[in-house]
Amino acid sequence: MVDKKLGGAGLRGQSAGSTALCTVGQSGTGLTYRGYDITDLAENTTFEEVAYLIFYGELPNTDQLADYHTTLRGNRGLPAALKEVLERIPAGAHPMDVMRTGCSMLGNLEPEGDFDNQQHIADRLLGVLPSIINYWYRFSHEGVRIETETDAPNIAGHFLQTLLGEAPSELHQRVMDVSLILYAEHEFNASTFTARVCASTLSDMHSCITGAIGSLRGPLHGGANEAAMELIEKFDSPQAAIEGVTGMLERKDKIMGFGHAIYRTSDPRNVIIKGWAEKLAEEVGDTRLYPVSCAIEKLLWDEKELFANADFFHASTYNAMGIPTKLFTPIFVCSRASGWAAHVMEQRTNNRIIRPSADYVGSEPRKVTPIADR
Repeated sequence: MVDKKLGGAGLRGQSAGSTALCTVGQSGTGLTYRGYDITDLAENTTFEEVAYLIFYGELPNTDQLADYHTTLRGNRGLPAALKEVLERIPAGAHPMDVMRTGCSMLGNLEPEGDFDNQQHIADRLLGVLPSIINYWYRFSHEGVRIETETDAPNIAGHFLQTLLGEAPSELHQRVMDVSLILYAEHEFNASTFTARVCASTLSDMHSCITGAIGSLRGPLHGGANEAAMELIEKFDSPQAAIEGVTGMLERKDKIMGFGHAIYRTSDPRNVIIKGWAEKLAEEVGDTRLYPVSCAIEKLLWDEKELFANADFFHASTYNAMGIPTKLFTPIFVCSRASGWAAHVMEQRTNNRIIRPSADYVGSEPRKVTPIADR
Protein backbone atom coordinates (compact mmCIF):
# COMPACT_ATOMS: atom_id res chain seq x y z
CA MET A 1 0.00 0.00 0.00
CA VAL A 2 1.26 3.48 -0.83
CA ASP A 3 2.16 5.54 2.22
CA LYS A 4 -0.19 8.52 1.98
CA LYS A 5 2.01 10.66 4.16
CA LEU A 6 5.06 10.10 2.00
CA GLY A 7 3.06 10.49 -1.20
CA GLY A 8 1.69 13.79 0.01
CA ALA A 9 5.21 15.03 0.80
CA GLY A 10 6.39 15.09 -2.80
CA LEU A 11 7.63 11.48 -2.76
CA ARG A 12 10.54 12.40 -0.49
CA GLY A 13 12.15 9.36 1.08
CA GLN A 14 10.91 6.98 -1.60
CA SER A 15 13.10 5.45 -4.28
CA ALA A 16 11.73 5.87 -7.79
CA GLY A 17 14.32 3.81 -9.65
CA SER A 18 18.03 3.12 -9.96
CA THR A 19 20.90 4.98 -11.60
CA ALA A 20 24.63 4.53 -12.12
CA LEU A 21 25.18 8.24 -12.77
CA CYS A 22 25.20 9.98 -9.42
CA THR A 23 24.85 9.71 -5.65
CA VAL A 24 23.51 12.49 -3.44
CA GLY A 25 24.08 12.52 0.31
CA GLN A 26 25.56 9.03 0.41
CA SER A 27 29.36 9.11 0.20
CA GLY A 28 32.41 11.34 0.13
CA THR A 29 31.55 15.00 0.66
CA GLY A 30 27.96 14.21 -0.31
CA LEU A 31 27.90 14.24 -4.12
CA THR A 32 29.56 11.91 -6.62
CA TYR A 33 29.38 11.53 -10.39
CA ARG A 34 30.08 7.96 -11.55
CA GLY A 35 31.97 7.36 -8.29
CA TYR A 36 34.10 10.53 -8.36
CA ASP A 37 33.61 13.02 -5.54
CA ILE A 38 32.47 16.47 -6.66
CA THR A 39 35.37 18.15 -4.84
CA ASP A 40 37.88 16.01 -6.73
CA LEU A 41 36.18 16.73 -10.04
CA ALA A 42 35.92 20.48 -9.41
CA GLU A 43 39.62 20.69 -8.55
CA ASN A 44 41.06 18.43 -11.21
CA THR A 45 38.82 18.31 -14.29
CA THR A 46 36.92 20.48 -16.75
CA PHE A 47 33.23 20.47 -17.58
CA GLU A 48 33.86 18.71 -20.87
CA GLU A 49 35.67 15.93 -19.02
CA VAL A 50 32.76 15.66 -16.60
CA ALA A 51 30.17 15.56 -19.40
CA TYR A 52 32.18 12.79 -21.08
CA LEU A 53 32.35 10.94 -17.75
CA ILE A 54 28.59 11.21 -17.24
CA PHE A 55 27.85 9.95 -20.74
CA TYR A 56 30.48 7.22 -21.09
CA GLY A 57 31.21 6.16 -17.51
CA GLU A 58 34.92 6.98 -17.52
CA LEU A 59 37.01 10.14 -17.71
CA PRO A 60 38.50 10.70 -21.17
CA ASN A 61 42.15 10.37 -22.03
CA THR A 62 43.96 13.17 -23.86
CA ASP A 63 42.94 12.06 -27.36
CA GLN A 64 39.35 11.37 -26.37
CA LEU A 65 39.03 14.79 -24.75
CA ALA A 66 40.51 16.54 -27.79
CA ASP A 67 38.01 14.76 -30.04
CA TYR A 68 35.15 15.64 -27.70
CA HIS A 69 36.14 19.31 -27.67
CA THR A 70 36.11 19.25 -31.47
CA THR A 71 32.66 17.67 -31.49
CA LEU A 72 31.18 20.21 -29.09
CA ARG A 73 32.77 23.20 -30.85
CA GLY A 74 31.17 22.01 -34.07
CA ASN A 75 27.73 22.07 -32.42
CA ARG A 76 27.57 25.79 -31.52
CA GLY A 77 25.95 27.12 -34.67
CA LEU A 78 22.28 28.12 -34.91
CA PRO A 79 20.13 27.22 -37.93
CA ALA A 80 18.68 30.26 -39.70
CA ALA A 81 15.12 29.22 -38.82
CA LEU A 82 16.00 29.02 -35.13
CA LYS A 83 17.59 32.48 -35.25
CA GLU A 84 14.38 33.81 -36.76
CA VAL A 85 12.33 32.28 -33.93
CA LEU A 86 14.66 33.70 -31.29
CA GLU A 87 14.47 37.16 -32.84
CA ARG A 88 10.69 37.08 -32.53
CA ILE A 89 10.76 36.44 -28.77
CA PRO A 90 10.40 39.77 -26.91
CA ALA A 91 12.97 41.06 -24.45
CA GLY A 92 10.43 40.76 -21.65
CA ALA A 93 10.07 37.00 -22.06
CA HIS A 94 11.25 34.73 -19.27
CA PRO A 95 14.71 33.44 -20.31
CA MET A 96 13.73 29.91 -19.33
CA ASP A 97 10.84 30.15 -21.78
CA VAL A 98 13.43 31.07 -24.41
CA MET A 99 15.47 27.97 -23.56
CA ARG A 100 12.36 25.80 -23.66
CA THR A 101 11.27 27.21 -27.02
CA GLY A 102 14.77 27.02 -28.48
CA CYS A 103 15.17 23.37 -27.53
CA SER A 104 11.73 22.48 -28.86
CA MET A 105 12.27 24.34 -32.12
CA LEU A 106 15.59 22.59 -32.64
CA GLY A 107 13.72 19.31 -32.29
CA ASN A 108 11.61 20.31 -35.29
CA LEU A 109 14.61 21.30 -37.37
CA GLU A 110 16.93 18.47 -36.33
CA PRO A 111 14.72 15.61 -35.07
CA GLU A 112 16.35 12.75 -33.22
CA GLY A 113 14.74 10.06 -35.31
CA ASP A 114 16.24 6.70 -34.44
CA PHE A 115 17.46 6.47 -30.84
CA ASP A 116 20.85 5.38 -32.20
CA ASN A 117 21.31 9.14 -32.75
CA GLN A 118 20.87 10.01 -29.07
CA GLN A 119 24.49 10.80 -28.21
CA HIS A 120 24.73 13.18 -31.15
CA ILE A 121 21.59 14.98 -29.97
CA ALA A 122 22.98 15.24 -26.44
CA ASP A 123 26.25 16.69 -27.73
CA ARG A 124 24.39 19.04 -30.04
CA LEU A 125 22.37 20.42 -27.13
CA LEU A 126 25.46 20.92 -24.98
CA GLY A 127 27.09 22.88 -27.79
CA VAL A 128 24.09 24.96 -28.82
CA LEU A 129 22.22 25.86 -25.62
CA PRO A 130 24.63 28.71 -24.68
CA SER A 131 24.25 30.02 -28.24
CA ILE A 132 20.45 29.93 -27.98
CA ILE A 133 20.15 31.98 -24.79
CA ASN A 134 22.85 34.50 -25.65
CA TYR A 135 21.70 35.04 -29.24
CA TRP A 136 18.23 35.89 -27.93
CA TYR A 137 19.54 38.04 -25.09
CA ARG A 138 21.94 40.11 -27.21
CA PHE A 139 19.40 40.58 -30.03
CA SER A 140 16.41 41.39 -27.83
CA HIS A 141 18.28 43.64 -25.39
CA GLU A 142 20.98 45.19 -27.60
CA GLY A 143 19.82 44.69 -31.18
CA VAL A 144 22.99 42.70 -31.94
CA ARG A 145 23.12 39.54 -34.04
CA ILE A 146 26.06 37.71 -32.52
CA GLU A 147 28.29 35.13 -34.15
CA THR A 148 27.71 31.89 -32.29
CA GLU A 149 30.37 29.73 -33.94
CA THR A 150 33.16 31.06 -31.74
CA ASP A 151 36.70 29.81 -31.30
CA ALA A 152 36.37 29.71 -27.51
CA PRO A 153 38.23 26.68 -26.14
CA ASN A 154 35.35 25.32 -24.08
CA ILE A 155 31.66 25.73 -23.23
CA ALA A 156 32.42 28.05 -20.30
CA GLY A 157 34.44 30.38 -22.52
CA HIS A 158 31.86 30.18 -25.30
CA PHE A 159 29.06 31.21 -22.95
CA LEU A 160 30.94 34.20 -21.56
CA GLN A 161 32.27 35.29 -24.95
CA THR A 162 28.89 35.23 -26.70
CA LEU A 163 27.22 37.00 -23.78
CA LEU A 164 29.81 39.70 -23.04
CA GLY A 165 31.26 40.18 -26.52
CA GLU A 166 34.88 39.45 -25.64
CA ALA A 167 37.02 36.52 -24.58
CA PRO A 168 36.87 36.08 -20.80
CA SER A 169 39.84 36.18 -18.48
CA GLU A 170 41.43 32.91 -17.45
CA LEU A 171 39.94 33.30 -13.97
CA HIS A 172 36.40 33.94 -15.21
CA GLN A 173 36.57 31.06 -17.64
CA ARG A 174 37.72 28.70 -14.88
CA VAL A 175 35.05 29.88 -12.45
CA MET A 176 32.34 29.34 -15.06
CA ASP A 177 33.80 25.92 -15.86
CA VAL A 178 33.63 24.91 -12.19
CA SER A 179 30.07 26.21 -11.98
CA LEU A 180 29.07 24.01 -14.90
CA ILE A 181 30.69 21.02 -13.18
CA LEU A 182 28.74 21.67 -9.97
CA TYR A 183 25.40 21.86 -11.78
CA ALA A 184 25.97 18.97 -14.21
CA GLU A 185 24.08 16.21 -12.41
CA HIS A 186 22.10 15.63 -9.22
CA GLU A 187 20.27 12.28 -9.32
CA PHE A 188 16.43 12.20 -9.36
CA ASN A 189 15.69 15.87 -8.78
CA ALA A 190 12.44 17.30 -10.17
CA SER A 191 13.70 18.23 -13.64
CA THR A 192 15.68 15.02 -14.11
CA PHE A 193 12.71 12.92 -13.04
CA THR A 194 10.59 14.87 -15.52
CA ALA A 195 13.05 13.93 -18.26
CA ARG A 196 12.97 10.27 -17.23
CA VAL A 197 9.17 10.13 -17.11
CA CYS A 198 9.07 11.59 -20.61
CA ALA A 199 11.76 9.16 -21.78
CA SER A 200 9.83 6.24 -20.34
CA THR A 201 7.08 6.85 -22.90
CA LEU A 202 9.76 6.44 -25.62
CA SER A 203 9.48 10.10 -26.54
CA ASP A 204 12.34 11.88 -28.32
CA MET A 205 15.33 13.53 -26.64
CA HIS A 206 14.22 17.09 -27.43
CA SER A 207 10.85 16.51 -25.77
CA CYS A 208 12.52 15.06 -22.69
CA ILE A 209 14.92 17.99 -22.34
CA THR A 210 12.18 20.53 -23.07
CA GLY A 211 10.10 19.01 -20.27
CA ALA A 212 13.08 19.13 -17.92
CA ILE A 213 13.60 22.82 -18.71
CA GLY A 214 9.95 23.42 -17.86
CA SER A 215 10.43 21.79 -14.46
CA LEU A 216 13.63 23.70 -13.76
CA ARG A 217 11.82 26.95 -14.55
CA GLY A 218 9.83 26.67 -11.32
CA PRO A 219 11.16 28.84 -8.47
CA LEU A 220 11.23 25.90 -6.05
CA HIS A 221 13.79 24.14 -8.23
CA GLY A 222 16.04 26.20 -10.47
CA GLY A 223 15.40 29.83 -9.61
CA ALA A 224 17.07 29.99 -6.20
CA ASN A 225 20.24 31.66 -7.50
CA GLU A 226 18.19 34.49 -8.99
CA ALA A 227 16.18 34.79 -5.76
CA ALA A 228 19.43 34.88 -3.79
CA MET A 229 20.64 37.77 -5.94
CA GLU A 230 17.41 39.66 -5.35
CA LEU A 231 17.94 39.17 -1.61
CA ILE A 232 21.59 40.15 -1.26
CA GLU A 233 21.38 43.21 -3.49
CA LYS A 234 18.78 44.72 -1.13
CA PHE A 235 21.44 45.38 1.53
CA ASP A 236 24.34 47.82 1.45
CA SER A 237 26.26 46.25 4.33
CA PRO A 238 26.54 43.02 6.34
CA GLN A 239 24.90 44.73 9.32
CA ALA A 240 21.94 45.85 7.22
CA ALA A 241 21.66 42.30 5.93
CA ILE A 242 21.63 40.87 9.45
CA GLU A 243 18.88 43.27 10.50
CA GLY A 244 16.84 42.69 7.34
CA VAL A 245 17.06 38.91 7.33
CA THR A 246 16.37 38.78 11.08
CA GLY A 247 13.12 40.54 10.27
CA MET A 248 12.39 38.02 7.54
CA LEU A 249 12.91 35.18 10.01
CA GLU A 250 10.57 36.80 12.50
CA ARG A 251 7.91 37.15 9.79
CA LYS A 252 8.61 33.57 8.64
CA ASP A 253 9.36 34.79 5.12
CA LYS A 254 10.74 32.26 2.64
CA ILE A 255 14.51 32.70 2.18
CA MET A 256 15.72 31.08 -1.03
CA GLY A 257 19.14 29.45 -1.40
CA PHE A 258 19.14 27.64 1.95
CA GLY A 259 18.46 24.06 2.94
CA HIS A 260 18.01 21.09 0.65
CA ALA A 261 15.69 18.14 0.13
CA ILE A 262 18.49 15.57 0.55
CA TYR A 263 21.49 17.18 2.27
CA ARG A 264 21.09 17.60 6.01
CA THR A 265 24.02 19.68 7.29
CA SER A 266 25.76 21.14 4.22
CA ASP A 267 25.78 21.22 0.43
CA PRO A 268 29.24 20.22 -0.87
CA ARG A 269 28.76 22.40 -3.93
CA ASN A 270 28.37 25.50 -1.76
CA VAL A 271 31.81 25.07 -0.19
CA ILE A 272 33.37 24.97 -3.64
CA ILE A 273 31.58 27.90 -5.24
CA LYS A 274 31.96 30.05 -2.12
CA GLY A 275 35.73 29.77 -2.47
CA TRP A 276 35.54 31.03 -6.04
CA ALA A 277 33.09 33.78 -5.02
CA GLU A 278 35.69 35.04 -2.57
CA LYS A 279 38.39 35.12 -5.26
CA LEU A 280 36.10 37.07 -7.60
CA ALA A 281 35.15 39.49 -4.83
CA GLU A 282 38.84 40.22 -4.28
CA GLU A 283 39.40 40.68 -8.01
CA VAL A 284 36.58 43.21 -8.53
CA GLY A 285 36.89 44.88 -5.12
CA ASP A 286 33.44 43.78 -3.99
CA THR A 287 32.92 45.09 -0.47
CA ARG A 288 29.17 44.57 -0.48
CA LEU A 289 27.60 41.50 -2.14
CA TYR A 290 30.07 38.84 -1.01
CA PRO A 291 30.32 40.15 2.59
CA VAL A 292 26.52 40.44 2.71
CA SER A 293 26.24 36.84 1.51
CA CYS A 294 28.63 35.65 4.21
CA ALA A 295 26.71 37.53 6.89
CA ILE A 296 23.41 36.02 5.81
CA GLU A 297 24.93 32.53 5.63
CA LYS A 298 26.29 32.82 9.18
CA LEU A 299 23.04 34.26 10.56
CA LEU A 300 20.85 31.50 9.14
CA TRP A 301 23.16 28.79 10.42
CA ASP A 302 23.46 30.37 13.88
CA GLU A 303 19.74 31.03 14.23
CA LYS A 304 18.12 28.15 12.35
CA GLU A 305 20.92 25.73 11.43
CA LEU A 306 20.03 26.36 7.78
CA PHE A 307 22.95 25.91 5.40
CA ALA A 308 23.52 27.65 2.08
CA ASN A 309 22.99 25.40 -0.92
CA ALA A 310 24.75 25.50 -4.30
CA ASP A 311 22.65 28.41 -5.52
CA PHE A 312 23.36 30.99 -2.82
CA PHE A 313 26.98 31.98 -3.53
CA HIS A 314 26.45 31.51 -7.24
CA ALA A 315 24.57 34.81 -7.10
CA SER A 316 27.55 37.00 -6.19
CA THR A 317 29.81 34.80 -8.34
CA TYR A 318 27.82 35.36 -11.53
CA ASN A 319 27.28 39.02 -10.74
CA ALA A 320 31.02 39.59 -10.38
CA MET A 321 31.52 38.24 -13.90
CA GLY A 322 28.95 40.66 -15.33
CA ILE A 323 26.19 38.12 -15.94
CA PRO A 324 22.64 39.55 -15.80
CA THR A 325 20.53 38.05 -13.02
CA LYS A 326 17.85 36.87 -15.43
CA LEU A 327 20.39 34.54 -17.09
CA PHE A 328 21.46 32.73 -13.91
CA THR A 329 19.03 29.81 -14.30
CA PRO A 330 19.67 29.33 -18.05
CA ILE A 331 23.32 28.66 -17.13
CA PHE A 332 21.97 25.82 -15.01
CA VAL A 333 20.31 24.45 -18.18
CA CYS A 334 23.55 24.66 -20.17
CA SER A 335 25.18 22.42 -17.58
CA ARG A 336 22.38 20.10 -16.47
CA ALA A 337 21.58 19.15 -20.07
CA SER A 338 24.46 16.68 -19.67
CA GLY A 339 22.83 14.96 -16.71
CA TRP A 340 19.35 15.11 -18.21
CA ALA A 341 20.46 13.54 -21.49
CA ALA A 342 22.42 10.82 -19.69
CA HIS A 343 19.34 9.97 -17.62
CA VAL A 344 17.22 9.80 -20.76
CA MET A 345 19.69 7.35 -22.26
CA GLU A 346 19.88 5.34 -19.05
CA GLN A 347 16.09 5.14 -18.85
CA ARG A 348 15.95 3.85 -22.40
CA THR A 349 18.39 1.01 -21.71
CA ASN A 350 16.02 -0.78 -19.32
CA ASN A 351 12.75 0.97 -19.90
CA ARG A 352 9.38 0.54 -18.34
CA ILE A 353 6.85 3.35 -18.50
CA ILE A 354 6.78 5.35 -15.27
CA ARG A 355 3.16 5.30 -14.17
CA PRO A 356 2.68 5.55 -10.39
CA SER A 357 -0.64 5.13 -8.64
CA ALA A 358 -2.46 7.77 -6.62
CA ASP A 359 -4.42 7.68 -3.37
CA TYR A 360 -7.99 8.68 -4.17
CA VAL A 361 -9.42 11.16 -1.66
CA GLY A 362 -12.54 12.27 -3.55
CA SER A 363 -16.25 11.47 -3.23
CA GLU A 364 -17.56 8.00 -2.58
CA PRO A 365 -19.25 6.18 -5.51
CA ARG A 366 -22.51 7.90 -6.49
CA LYS A 367 -25.18 7.98 -9.20
CA VAL A 368 -25.98 10.75 -11.66
CA THR A 369 -29.23 12.57 -10.81
CA PRO A 370 -31.30 13.63 -13.83
CA ILE A 371 -30.70 17.29 -14.57
CA ALA A 372 -34.35 18.18 -13.92
CA ASP A 373 -34.01 16.87 -10.34
CA ARG A 374 -30.78 18.59 -9.39
